[in-house]
Amino acid sequence: MLSSVTQDELENAPLHVQELVKNMRSEFVELLTISDEAIELANHYINERVIGQSSYADCLHIALATIHRADFLISWNFRHIVNVQRIRGYNSINIRNGYKQLEIRSPRDFEKYEDN
Repeated sequence: MLSSVTQDELENAPLHVQELVKNMRSEFVELLTISDEAIELANHYINERVIGQSSYADCLHIALATIHRADFLISWNFRHIVNVQRIRGYNSINIRNGYKQLEIRSPRDFEKYEDN
């Protein structure tokens, strides 16, 4: 799942990251549009002080993943997204608003390790 928020952030990403996304097969990509529902949920995160207004784009990522029932949201952003206290806050709001909990993880959680 990708959104315009992700696409905006990719403009400043390293070239190899931009290429990785560009080379994803289109049949495996779902483009999400920012909806009033996503904006409202993102604002809940801010209004409930899970995170500050300056991190609005992060809130939109989380809201879109929540609304579209993503299996996981994977991020390297340990300050605003992959953070136990914030994850609890996001999911508390999600549950109170009738959504399921969102699994927020680091890419490291998906690394495969070979047994020797």
